[in-house]
Amino acid sequence: MEMPVYLFTGFLESGKTKMIVDTLLDDNFNTGERFLVIACEEGIEEYDVSLFKKGNVAVEYIENEADFNPQNLSALERRHKPERIMIEYNGMWMLNTLYKNMPNGWMVYQEMMFADANTFLSYNSNMRQLVADKLTTCEMVIFNRAKADVDKEEFHKIVRSVNSKVTIAYETIDGDFVYDEIEDPLPFDIDADIVEIGDEHFAIWYRDMSEDPEKYEGKTLRFKGICVKEATFPKGKFAVGRHVMTCCVEDITYCGIVCKWSGSEKIKTKDWVTVTARFNFAYDPLYEGKGPLLSALSVEKAKAPEQQVATFY
Repeated sequence: MEMPVYLFTGFLESGKTKMIVDTLLDDNFNTGERFLVIACEEGIEEYDVSLFKKGNVAVEYIENEADFNPQNLSALERRHKPERIMIEYNGMWMLNTLYKNMPNGWMVYQEMMFADANTFLSYNSNMRQLVADKLTTCEMVIFNRAKADVDKEEFHKIVRSVNSKVTIAYETIDGDFVYDEIEDPLPFDIDADIVEIGDEHFAIWYRDMSEDPEKYEGKTLRFKGICVKEATFPKGKFAVGRHVMTCCVEDITYCGIVCKWSGSEKIKTKDWVTVTARFNFAYDPLYEGKGPLLSALSVEKAKAPEQQVATFY
């Protein structure tokens, strides 16, 4: 049976405790389940279980990294019999300690990182490895106590250098919540004679193409993909694409594009190929409407990429 774990990372006085308390006081989240909060550091903010009128929240402290082990964590689970667990993780501990020591069945459902906007750049300069460690797998990073003149470009650059998918947000000193809306440049040259889409960038390209196909109209693309040929496909057509994972294994989907090529009889389903083709967005019977079409200039057999499932990370 899975145990949902909500993970809050970041450095001391970054706002983790306050967020956990506010979340537990939210009736939309806390609907009466038994919660166990495991705090791995003590800051100015403290947990006052009397605030939780439903009486369903227990708090335990693990202050030494060596004590964050499967035996102790399992003992806490047996003692409190929680239905959900929230971990306020010590920013000075590497996340590998957490992931390798979680008991069987514990699954991180959400991971958020918190940082004080006034000290983040200093932490990044002096403890870059610890900062990058917390940014790598989080789904959202929240910069607290952000002043009006905070250098969002610099923060954005630091975060995106580690995690291209994470949502970035700022909580101002006035309590306003603002999302980072800085547009990221595409990781390939869309103006090149041949737009080279690297193996690691297929998911990003496919999403961008799906949202704005006109951007690629008439362009020549080159990428590696896996072929699909169905009995219903007419002669001279096949699909080429990648299996893409958005957030978890359960949502892996084959994202394929109809490709026209006179030599399509030379390939079969599950063949990996490198395709160089001209892109058009037009009607095709296989889509039963308009869709992305490739007119192949060349199709060459290729080795499967090291990571066969494309991701946004």
